[in-house]
Amino acid sequence: MKLLHDTITKLTLPTPYPVGDVHVYLLKGDTLSLVDAGVKTEAAWDALTYQLKQIGYYPNDIEQIILTHHHPDHIGLVGQFPRAQSIVGHKNNDLWLKRNETFLMHYEQFFKNYFMASGVPNRYLRFLDKLDKPLRYAGVGELTAILDEGDVLPGHDDWHVIETKGHAQSHLSFFRETDGAFLAGDHLLKHISPNPLLEPPVDKQSDRPKPLLQYRTNLLKCQSLGIRTVYPGHGEIFTNVDELIPVRIEKQEQRAAKVLHMLTEKEQTPFEICEKLFPKHIDDELDLTMSETIGQLDFLESEGHIVKTIDNGIFIYQAK
Repeated sequence: MKLLHDTITKLTLPTPYPVGDVHVYLLKGDTLSLVDAGVKTEAAWDALTYQLKQIGYYPNDIEQIILTHHHPDHIGLVGQFPRAQSIVGHKNNDLWLKRNETFLMHYEQFFKNYFMASGVPNRYLRFLDKLDKPLRYAGVGELTAILDEGDVLPGHDDWHVIETKGHAQSHLSFFRETDGAFLAGDHLLKHISPNPLLEPPVDKQSDRPKPLLQYRTNLLKCQSLGIRTVYPGHGEIFTNVDELIPVRIEKQEQRAAKVLHMLTEKEQTPFEICEKLFPKHIDDELDLTMSETIGQLDFLESEGHIVKTIDNGIFIYQAK
């Protein structure tokens, strides 16, 4: 059996989010790398420095930051490591590390336009005022190298890059074939299914991404890799991937069937469906609940079960 050149150490950091703690991973190989960087809070920094010290390291020892995706609980401390000359990840991370004003305006305008077209009443659009609030926990920086599907991780020749878009349009995971280890970010979690989150296209000329369809495709791709151990961004390290992925697929299809049943009764807007699916959460989590609803509609449309029409600028869905 080939000897493993890298070792993995899990470090657990607190977050201010309902999801709870986030894990980052120290990857020791030819380069000392940190996979993800927690949130930008004093509590997260204290937890990181303490746990590093427990295993004989300090922040100044980190040589490279590897990002699974751009969400604030994964990029918060990117700028805190003086020796880390390399920040690597999917090219879309840069949109959030740099946070160009033009892009942020494009991001907000996309949600305003798409949600209005989805039948969201004006009173709900106050959520747009909160879109940038999570960014206070996000670090600022710039990628030094871009990773693509099939690439080898710099300084870690045993690890290959797997594109796992769905939860984020920047999402990558990392696989070591030698022992089936999988650094999953938020793509595979044991206790919950990650939200496939709606995002605008990178440029105005492109169609919007369809994250639930991406997520399903990439779940099935992972099922064929031979993963043995998953090192996730949240929750427990786990091994039952072959059992978990079919459960995730089945539960998604059950929710889609529920949406299809609603549409066999009458045609509806995405917002009307969202109200029925998430009556207790829609007021406080409009972006999450609408992302899930639109994902189910994308799936049903792709399967040929429903059709979308536009009436006075509003999306209307109906069963075939």
